[in-house]
Amino acid sequence: MADARGIPPICSRLTLLPPLDLQSPDAVIDALDRGARANLSASCRTAAIDRITSPGRLIATGDLHDNPIHFARLIALAGMDEQGHEVTGSRPPEAAAPAPCHLTLHELIHGDRLINGMDFSYRVLARAADLKARFPEHVHILLGNHELSQIAGAGIVKDGVRVVETFNEGVEYVFGSESPGVHDAIRRFVKSMPLALRCVCPRGDILCAHSVPPAALMQRFDPAVLTRELTDEDYEPRQGSAHLMVWGRGYDEELLEDLTERWGVYLFILGHERAENGAMFVPPNAVVLNSDHERGVYLPIDLEHPPRPEEALAMVVPLASR
Repeated sequence: MADARGIPPICSRLTLLPPLDLQSPDAVIDALDRGARANLSASCRTAAIDRITSPGRLIATGDLHDNPIHFARLIALAGMDEQGHEVTGSRPPEAAAPAPCHLTLHELIHGDRLINGMDFSYRVLARAADLKARFPEHVHILLGNHELSQIAGAGIVKDGVRVVETFNEGVEYVFGSESPGVHDAIRRFVKSMPLALRCVCPRGDILCAHSVPPAALMQRFDPAVLTRELTDEDYEPRQGSAHLMVWGRGYDEELLEDLTERWGVYLFILGHERAENGAMFVPPNAVVLNSDHERGVYLPIDLEHPPRPEEALAMVVPLASR
């Protein structure tokens, strides 16, 4: 049920996460800042990326675009819906839930669920930041082009909608005179996001990222960006290496083979591209996932026994089947 201002809740019935007051500027700013600190201080963070090693389980996802049902299902799949707090009551310590899976999240904002022409997807950003703060070593919120464009004020038109402007209107409608502080916290959180998650596995390394740079712009791209800290120049539109990486389309076999050799990975798990059936394979070793639409999927991986690139597509699981 919507509140008095017509803003519906963010699907809280599907998850047991502690409540977050998404209409309080103080609560939203606090969640975003806790998430930013966790992004930067987690022990898995190495320079511009997160890095984990086997054993363990990974739930890899694609673009989410403010799909609250799929977001809640991913949280439950990762075992994070009832965790994050000390065991209390009569439950014996040995009955504590197992460690959660690793979970990637990216392209969280700018969905198609507008209300009176406004986008309220700041809420999923705050929820994701809160999740990261409570599971800093297991939640990996990767930089996407929509988040980067939002803080840069760069225009994106999606299905005829100017998504940066509608997002700003949603924030300003809810928070009024407090909206500048919320926008600043969103900026801090986005700039804290890693460019990728590197999974070190027995078969070889897996790289999860929103995208990889297009072949036509590789001369502007610094492949060493994954092994150093990001600078303001890396975020510059059409010039910076972070911008080029999250906006990449049109990568081909030759480029993927080049990056495989440069970065020492054997499998790329990406988003950004439209996959009508939820997933597609780009030879020789990239899988593109979508997690936002009705055929959205996730890819579960046992990091000790990861699939070969050509096997990964057959392992995706539809989110609608949950």
